[in-house]
Amino acid sequence: MKIPVRVLVPVLLALLCAGALIGFLWWQLSSSSHALLRQARTPDASTELAFTGSVIDTMIPIDSRDQALLKLREGDLLAVRGEWADAETAYAEAVKLEGGLTALRKLALAQLQRRNMAGLQETIRSLKAAGARPEDVALIENIVLLRTGELTTARRRLEDATDTPQKHYGLALLGLIEGSHDQAKQELTLVTGGWEPVLRTNARTLLAAYEEFAVFPESSDVHLTTLLSRALAQVQECELALPLLAQVTRVKEDYRDAWIVQGYCELATERPQQALTSLEHAYNLNPEKPEIQYFLARAHAALNEHDNAITFLEYALQNGFEPKSEVRRLIATESLKKGDASAALAQYKLLTEEPGATIETFEGAVSTALSLDRKEEAFTLASLATNRLPQNARAFDLLGLAAIETGKKEEARSALTKALELDPYLMSAKERLEKLK
Repeated sequence: MKIPVRVLVPVLLALLCAGALIGFLWWQLSSSSHALLRQARTPDASTELAFTGSVIDTMIPIDSRDQALLKLREGDLLAVRGEWADAETAYAEAVKLEGGLTALRKLALAQLQRRNMAGLQETIRSLKAAGARPEDVALIENIVLLRTGELTTARRRLEDATDTPQKHYGLALLGLIEGSHDQAKQELTLVTGGWEPVLRTNARTLLAAYEEFAVFPESSDVHLTTLLSRALAQVQECELALPLLAQVTRVKEDYRDAWIVQGYCELATERPQQALTSLEHAYNLNPEKPEIQYFLARAHAALNEHDNAITFLEYALQNGFEPKSEVRRLIATESLKKGDASAALAQYKLLTEEPGATIETFEGAVSTALSLDRKEEAFTLASLATNRLPQNARAFDLLGLAAIETGKKEEARSALTKALELDPYLMSAKERLEKLK
């Protein structure tokens, strides 16, 4: 039986919308930072995350700028998880560690995402003092105008600006939110041919939403608005996406994927109560979808409702949510917050069994085991860390800590010596080794 086009098109579009959003998010969550090491001698270069599914196994800080890069990496990982408050803190520390323009730009992004306007104005002043390109600063200022609804002022400033990718990107955003889609596409095309790599990537993402919509010419305007909103979320412009999504959900209350994107954006911009409401709408439309359950858990977690968060995380895990490691990490975190260290340790142990287990996972497992006075178990887990991450100084430092706690002084001394061979500047290993003398 042939399915009518009027039925098939909305279904396909909804599936594409959900799949693209979730695929993007989990691409980011599984990204790592080997590229960061390649940039270790160019701290002002734009940091990129490489899609390798692993993490930095060898960290050799040499001076304060290397420490700044590690803080930038920490901030990047927090940002892709949507933990913007902690990301802002990491970026601010990177700035203090002389991370240069890269750290300041990332700090500005986090402050924009969190609507920290007072902090952003201070960061803008720092960017100017540090010699940031005028067009970069102008773009941040123009995005603030767009987010606060001062469209006339933004248009005047943008039209008067010199010809740069930043100007065309700003005009594209303005056209998009005003519904001037031909203008937006024209400006985005200019950006894709420009010299600014981050804006080129963002422009391609936004153009892809228009291209996806063009595949289904019979689709309604609300589908285009949802696709564009999803793309805005992908380029960290949730504040511009939310008013568009509100238009969609007002006229089409059963549009599940619009509610998902709206809930995600409300989470990203620290509106957890609104996010909970939006995601409950999506859940009522499809209670079995694991992605909705995952984001509902995130909303409950942001509201410090740890039991509810764990319940929805367990639903997501049972229903096949990927990556499972992200769900287990959050269950462990929420279990610790509610005081259930045993449940947290169970999740950490499962995480350490995965091929891509990180040093952060082992640190969480060992510290949790020690908090439960399960010292031999902590030592076993730390030993596993050194086997799995033989070039990671922190793994041997962790083994040294566990050995000290279990009274194995010689094993501790050997592990800490190895840690310092891998990283002579690892202060925690130095301090522990000094106490053993």
